[in-house]
Amino acid sequence: MKKNFFVLVGLLFSSLGGYTYGYLSVSDSLDLHPREHYAQEARLMTQILTTYHFKKLELDDSLSSVILDEYISTLDNNKSYFLQSDIDSFEKYRGELDDLTRQGEIEVAFEIYNLFRKRFNERMQYVREVLLDMEYDYTMEESYNTDREGARWENDEAGLNDLWRKIVKSQMLSLKLNGKEKEGMRETIAKRYKRFQRNIDQYTSEDVFELYMNTVAEVFDPHTNYFSPRTSDRFKQNMSLSLEGIGARLQTDNDFTKIVQIMPGGPAEKSGLLKENDLIVGVAQGVDGDMVDVIGWRIDDVVQLIKGPKGTTVRLEILEAETGVNGAPKEITLVRDKIKIEDLEAKSEVIDFSKDGRNYKVGVIKLPGFYMDFDAYQNGDPDYNSTTRDVKRLVTDLKQQGIDGLMMDLRNNGGGSLAEAIDLTGLFIKDGPVVQVKTSSNKVEVGADEDPEVIWDGPMAVMINRFSASASEIFAGAIQDYQRGVVIGEQTFGKGTVQSVIDLGRYIQVPEGEKVGQLKLTLQKFYRITGSSTQHLGVNPDISFPSAFEASEFGESARPSALPWDQIGSARYELVEDISPQLIVRLNDNFRNRLVTDVDLKELVAETNELKENLARTTISLNEEKRKHEMEEAEKRRAERVSLSGTKIDPEGKTGEELVLDDKYLKEGIIILSNVINSIG
Repeated sequence: MKKNFFVLVGLLFSSLGGYTYGYLSVSDSLDLHPREHYAQEARLMTQILTTYHFKKLELDDSLSSVILDEYISTLDNNKSYFLQSDIDSFEKYRGELDDLTRQGEIEVAFEIYNLFRKRFNERMQYVREVLLDMEYDYTMEESYNTDREGARWENDEAGLNDLWRKIVKSQMLSLKLNGKEKEGMRETIAKRYKRFQRNIDQYTSEDVFELYMNTVAEVFDPHTNYFSPRTSDRFKQNMSLSLEGIGARLQTDNDFTKIVQIMPGGPAEKSGLLKENDLIVGVAQGVDGDMVDVIGWRIDDVVQLIKGPKGTTVRLEILEAETGVNGAPKEITLVRDKIKIEDLEAKSEVIDFSKDGRNYKVGVIKLPGFYMDFDAYQNGDPDYNSTTRDVKRLVTDLKQQGIDGLMMDLRNNGGGSLAEAIDLTGLFIKDGPVVQVKTSSNKVEVGADEDPEVIWDGPMAVMINRFSASASEIFAGAIQDYQRGVVIGEQTFGKGTVQSVIDLGRYIQVPEGEKVGQLKLTLQKFYRITGSSTQHLGVNPDISFPSAFEASEFGESARPSALPWDQIGSARYELVEDISPQLIVRLNDNFRNRLVTDVDLKELVAETNELKENLARTTISLNEEKRKHEMEEAEKRRAERVSLSGTKIDPEGKTGEELVLDDKYLKEGIIILSNVINSIG
């Protein structure tokens, strides 16, 4: 995944027509310059990073080189604004940014940004004066690759002109195929670029400083970040667990804003209109507001458009994950709502089914995160919310209903309180270590369960996926290491680091009316009780399900600056041994057999393979007939899957199951758990 600033605009979802339509002036405005106190912030940040960061890196010439490359990439990730001569002119700074930043001299960052904005304005002028009025030949055999990471920088203006011709042609073709007339196409794209120009024009010195200092921070590791005062306020709001919006976690992926998690209880989940890996390409306010193209936008700017007061309407234009970049855009409408802590709480259900002549009753607990209401706890509220307390109550209720086995569903669980992960593990083991934490001074501390009570000692499974991270990896890893339960699903995210936020304003005096930002700093690292770090490796399941997400693209391993995997000494612990290695072998053999015979599993494999292909597909045709065919084929495949998903399992089939669930991953996980029940129950 690649971070970006403002890259290619509207690559394939609209077209770009001509005429000015009140277009903003693209003449160069005044250059931006650093404020006086930025020098103090830069000096303080570099001192903290080199002294206290877990990695213990020196800010030297090699890091200076990385900072330069990453900053250029942040501004122009798709190589569509800068010329090769511009990149060559920056070379004189390759070995100097370390010394300059350490001394608080960050004028170079503004120099590079100001040249970027000049090139941006030149591109907008070319779009306005030439490309909006161009007649495009849609019978030509040519294509455009939306991912230009491996492309070269253009040598001259002619090369950039041809690149942007393809960009605009792609946009025009998309609108044409969606029924727009020529005049409507031009008007739509003119408005889109007008908004894009306005977005750039509103950029301030604070924004540029944040871009640069965050680049410096992220060369230490991807979870070390600089927050400007404005971003700091948003970060605090996001930590409150009381958010007003659509209830989805977003992430930048190439030029797009991608849905990476649907939050339980939010409008997105309740509507069923958004899914993980859908791409948001436009945002509109109310029932009739103009659709704003957000391709290439910074993630926090997209979030600001989507968030809003409870009860208000937001419309999104999306590309569904099922059809990918070659699919047709789809507009959906959501009503914003407040996502409260109770919407993120653990929830349970009981699933009854029969298989091979035996009836089963399985309890499923869905756990979106590891949470604790610290304020209520400190105020002495006996009913304060916490993951462990809630799961204990749910398990007690499930036991009263006579369950045969328990499934803990941690898919898309991004983590949270480490203390809760330790305490939750303690509900299922007698006592002992759960996690090891190493500090930047190489001191190792053990987080242990000291409560001998076991709330559930029966057959157990844990479901994970690529987006299970941090504290959820600690829980799943401990259950696996103790051989207490079988772990099912995908390899997890691999985030094995711990961060703390430092308010830089505590150490800097600035003029009245000015504010300084915050530094989120990696200080510790997680290790399993075996001594293996969860960094990069995460948790590998005992039974691996089909996955569309490669570690190199989705997860900690996708970030070059991520801390490495390593290993320390094992903690002392006693195995529970409910899940023996021999049982894991039998479960995998059974799963492989079902891959051949089970209808739902075959469909799941096909869906996963197609999603993987869609995620990898970045080249789009600029030939009208080919593009139309690609869109029709993508929609046909989506419709076929929708039809198949409503098909019930034939009770006369080879497997003889009567378990019918729309969630194919959960269904297969429960079947595996039923095999565990037969073996140890």
